[in-house]
Amino acid sequence: MKATVSAFAVATLLAVGGVAFAQSANTPETETAAAQKPAAAATAADADAFVKAAEKELFDFSIINSRAQWVNNTYINDDTDALAAHFGTISTEMSVRLANEAARFMNVKGLSADTKRKLDILRGGIVLPAPTTPGAAAELNEISTRLNSTYGKGKGTLKGQPINGSDIEAAMGTNRNPEELKEMWTSWHTNVGGPMRKDYARLVQISNQGAKELGYKDVGAMWRSGYDMPADEFAALTDKLWSQVKPLYDELHCYTRGKLNEKYGDAVQPKTGPIRADLLGNMWAQEWGNIYDIVAPAGAGEIGYDTTELLKAKGYDPIKMVKTGEGFYSSLGFAPLPETFWQRSQITKPADREVVCHASAWDVDNKDDIRIKMCTKVNADDFVTIHHELGHNYYQRAYNNQSYLYLNGANDGFHEAIGDFVALSITPEYLVQIGLLDKAKVPSADKDIGLLLRQAMDKVAFLPFGLLVDKWRWGVFDGSIPESGYNKGWNDLRLKYQGIVPPVERTEANFDPGAKYHIPGNTPYTRYFLARILQFQFYKAACEQAGWKGPLHRCSFYGNKQVGEKLNAMLEMGASKPWPDALQAFTGTREISGQAMVEYFRPLMGWLQKQNKGRQCGW
Repeated sequence: MKATVSAFAVATLLAVGGVAFAQSANTPETETAAAQKPAAAATAADADAFVKAAEKELFDFSIINSRAQWVNNTYINDDTDALAAHFGTISTEMSVRLANEAARFMNVKGLSADTKRKLDILRGGIVLPAPTTPGAAAELNEISTRLNSTYGKGKGTLKGQPINGSDIEAAMGTNRNPEELKEMWTSWHTNVGGPMRKDYARLVQISNQGAKELGYKDVGAMWRSGYDMPADEFAALTDKLWSQVKPLYDELHCYTRGKLNEKYGDAVQPKTGPIRADLLGNMWAQEWGNIYDIVAPAGAGEIGYDTTELLKAKGYDPIKMVKTGEGFYSSLGFAPLPETFWQRSQITKPADREVVCHASAWDVDNKDDIRIKMCTKVNADDFVTIHHELGHNYYQRAYNNQSYLYLNGANDGFHEAIGDFVALSITPEYLVQIGLLDKAKVPSADKDIGLLLRQAMDKVAFLPFGLLVDKWRWGVFDGSIPESGYNKGWNDLRLKYQGIVPPVERTEANFDPGAKYHIPGNTPYTRYFLARILQFQFYKAACEQAGWKGPLHRCSFYGNKQVGEKLNAMLEMGASKPWPDALQAFTGTREISGQAMVEYFRPLMGWLQKQNKGRQCGW
């Protein structure tokens, strides 16, 4: 999954690695100790003045901090690690101080809705809060920087030879040798995750102390409080959404396991039980689209084109791929990207230094200095990723007239869903419109199952992983997953939700969660689960606005200025209103639901059920 970082996120959060994203305003679970103290003569006017001063302080600091984090991500060495940790420490200390000061005003009478919302954001918007103990913020930042850089410099092996993160991800998608897949999976998880374990346990201790000082039970409760509802209600909402889409995942799992068994045999992948994690075309088994060739149904599965081959045949390079992504947003009426975007972005991997290749979108100055950071390869995955990352950038620019604390998405799931729902429009019709695909080669209706299956291998397969990453962290932060059981807790959740198992035995000497970037990068992950649900709601709404009449999965709203206008109305709200207000502005409903996703894949669901007749589904 990809990430985004705004100057707001960098300045107000512990954002070493440039990917921690601020939570939206929250409903506090408990009142802080500071809030319970007599606030002397504090008035609503005092609160207004405090918020105004805090926004200026954060704005001014955010820009130099963003630049320090950018340099560290695009030029990893001891010096940039030290700079990132230095500014990250200042950021964390500032965030904690302002959070505690904000708590003083929580019970002041007569607060305006605007000031109350901003106080909530200040109090609950820190991803990893350091306690006020001297030295705690510095230690937390040093650990976070070290974790981020450990991941960035991490290597696995293939045929005994070292292979970096970007290359191993690509190789996992194309290699069909089960022994080599096992080697890559095992070496990456062991080499990258293992060394992080002690640091991660210490990070949990420190940040939990900070969360308690701010009045939360633990860091996980603090994160869950960032969605305009109480923390427990939010956890229940994610479970409800999962229950809506789980039947679709279960059928996909059953079908995919059968196809893997046909390819590899019982000794590698049995007909029943969980799926071996390294066989699914992705290091984390989070998206399975890379093994579409294994699961494609005869006839319908031959959809007639391969986007990677089309890009190469048309002479696309990484810059042209990004220009094409920009063209989609321009077709909706959005202004072109600024010249500085092209001058300052990292679009390809530099040959002369270590960088964090994990794709991310940046807003460095809260205005126009928007950038992406990628190690782009000319392939279908990165073509989609570009449309996704640019969604962050256009969102950042749309809300740049909001006051500082509202420079964010309606909630963090919104930020991820914007580019994703635009990327759903990368249909055969869209590829024809931009000249990549010959109109005569557009797949006919009898290929719809193939088109939907290929989408489901990424979109549906991801859902349980999107849910369990933070379920693991919530358990780690609240102590229900103890340090002595970190790895067992992780693999138990992987089995329960995804129905997968590691290719080799794992023990508590390992730290497999650390092999997933967002764990050492300290990026809350539920946003990606929400984004998978929201993107289909946004997509359906856009297709209805565009007057689309055909099957939902064939819709492209490329070139529709009305959709762009309505979309911009939602984007420019930023975090200034509760997320149901933003959802209603674009979709007409205030309730997030998995039903649009279920509708999109309905033809596939019926087909999968037929294919799975006689199979023993579940694990």
